[in-house]
Amino acid sequence: PAAMLRALRRRWDAYKYRFVPWLALNLRRKRRTLRYVPESSQDKIISDEDVFETLLKVFKALFINDFSRHAHILALLPEIKCKYLELLTVEQKRSKVNSCNHQSQHVFSPEEVLLNTLGFAVSRDRSSLMSAGTGVFVTKGFVPKGMVVSMYPGTVYRKHEPIFFQSLGNPFIFRCIDGVLIDGNDKGLSRSVYRSCSRRDQLGPFQMSDESWLTAALQNPLAVGQYVNNCSHEKAANVCYQEFDVPGYFPVELKQYLPNIVYSHDIESHPRCVVLVALKDIKQGEELFSNYYTVVG
Repeated sequence: PAAMLRALRRRWDAYKYRFVPWLALNLRRKRRTLRYVPESSQDKIISDEDVFETLLKVFKALFINDFSRHAHILALLPEIKCKYLELLTVEQKRSKVNSCNHQSQHVFSPEEVLLNTLGFAVSRDRSSLMSAGTGVFVTKGFVPKGMVVSMYPGTVYRKHEPIFFQSLGNPFIFRCIDGVLIDGNDKGLSRSVYRSCSRRDQLGPFQMSDESWLTAALQNPLAVGQYVNNCSHEKAANVCYQEFDVPGYFPVELKQYLPNIVYSHDIESHPRCVVLVALKDIKQGEELFSNYYTVVG
């Protein structure tokens, strides 16, 4: 009987991963792998207005930095073109650029734009935690307490929408207070779904989201939040998650930098974003660590 039981166990171990109810049950048990904002965490570290203004500031700087590439967009928005030309002129004077021709402007990398705009840069690198894989570090400058330091990219799903197959073996699922899920995986099926939704929602020359977080060449340098590791006994949390619904009046020309897209096209709702906010001052060279569970008031 013992030999028979061992043989059955081996066969079950080889088969169980194709048995959907077993997978579903075990996914439910492993909530510790799920990142989420607890229901009791209703108080926000900073206001939605502060989040909005910070994102607007960074996105405008990115847009101006790559001004010549946006000619096809600005041709359809003459009033907005004049506004950005004025901003570009101010930027050129500040950068001591003598030529008034925007074609000759010096183009910075997105990381340099972030550094020039908010005073810091972040990037992905090998985590300082053993066996943690990739992490996120402040590579330049200084992050003051209360600053938006990164964004959590991915496809946004409402509670009833299909995410089962995308969730299998996926450590990048983020759960919001209201049950909305954000899939921040940049590989496999998750990657394909995001790209499909992003291209579906494009309005002529206007991109409604940013696909570059799926690559190594980020257009929005803040879109690295899915790689921020959980804190440990040795490494205390220095950032926390905060939800942010993008308002309807968000400038259409800047939506190309939003690293989130809604799964359902027919939903008239504001796109959900999750930002990571600094809980304390963070210096150059420090790794970002979040806490998936602790309520921060």
